[in-house]
Amino acid sequence: MHPALLGLVTIIIGVGGCLGYFYFSNLVLDKYIFPASGPNAGRNINRANQVRPWLFLFPAMFALGLYLAYPVFETLRLSLTDRSQDDAFVGLANYQQMFSETKFWEAMRNNMLWLIVVPAASTAFGLLTAQLTDRIAWGAAAKSLIFMPMAISFVGASVIFKLVYDTRPEGENQIGIMNAVWLQFDGGFGSVLFLTILPMIMVFAFGAMVAYVAYILAKPFFTEGENPGGLGFVVLRGLGILIGAWLVFVSLGSLLNIATSDLPYGEPQTWLTLPFYNNFFLMVVLIWIQTGFAMVILSAALRGIPEETIEAAIVDGANPFQIFFKIKMPQILPTIIVVWTTITLTVLKVFDIVFAMTNGQWETQVLANYMFDKLFRANDWGVGSASAIVIMLLVSPILVWNVYNARKEMR
Repeated sequence: MHPALLGLVTIIIGVGGCLGYFYFSNLVLDKYIFPASGPNAGRNINRANQVRPWLFLFPAMFALGLYLAYPVFETLRLSLTDRSQDDAFVGLANYQQMFSETKFWEAMRNNMLWLIVVPAASTAFGLLTAQLTDRIAWGAAAKSLIFMPMAISFVGASVIFKLVYDTRPEGENQIGIMNAVWLQFDGGFGSVLFLTILPMIMVFAFGAMVAYVAYILAKPFFTEGENPGGLGFVVLRGLGILIGAWLVFVSLGSLLNIATSDLPYGEPQTWLTLPFYNNFFLMVVLIWIQTGFAMVILSAALRGIPEETIEAAIVDGANPFQIFFKIKMPQILPTIIVVWTTITLTVLKVFDIVFAMTNGQWETQVLANYMFDKLFRANDWGVGSASAIVIMLLVSPILVWNVYNARKEMR
């Protein structure tokens, strides 16, 4: 059968099945189980109306149980067994093996790096574009262009950026934009300015910002009269301080590397094979896609800000920066957090981009690609399932927190 015809038949069967299910389930409910006739007609109608919503929810609940709940328990079981020994129970042996592999810790490190950079950059760019496009006449067209990458699959976007990073042998025309630009630098003042001084300023600014945030988190511990909060907040503050200290250390190392690096001017570069930096080249793809999502959500939040608060700030003499950071930002902070955490969920599950562009080579491994390698290349279902459980444990707290906040907003 032709694929197009097969797709059409599948749609007809699916839609027809849903219509048939809802029609016949209502028919059985109203005619046979709780008939609206006889001495108990009123009670039957009430009971039928109580049952009817569950009839509509049942297909979704069944699908969730079949495709979500069952795989979770089956994955947990597989992570505790060895398939090569007829599914013999091995306890935590798969987890011990996974924790002993350098590729797993490489994947964890890279996922944490993605987690720090991508949600922050996507949310910041989305907020910036949302604010700026609302102030220009052609803002709607600009929003459409920025949102367009959301319509492209991760694999499609990866193919586009593989062409951006493409490398041809020296002496041939470079079709990759990165190498075409790179070959314009010859080691003069412009090269030093754009490839050494500006990157050092950006890394220094990032390190300074992280150090300031770490200082704010640590301030309640050594300032008399300030309360660091309960046990949960103390743990979160301590974790934030440790991550901040690590990022400052990485920033200082990056500053030293940039200052002392001998750049190979005039030579085409294979960008995706440069350790550490290639991770950022991959992150650009996801930032490019997720910025449109962040922009749409934050633009709607900005439009929901009461005009009276902005007009009052203008009357009080606030400048545009003060209005944005002290009036608008506090009012849309819950939306910013939702956007940030939603992108974080996407980052923790990132697979397609790494698989299509580097396949986890050159120190670009991430957890989802590590899981795929173990399950379908090494055929090691125990360790692969254990890595899937790790991903689920990383995603679940953020998911629960998002649901909790959504329910709190609805009350």
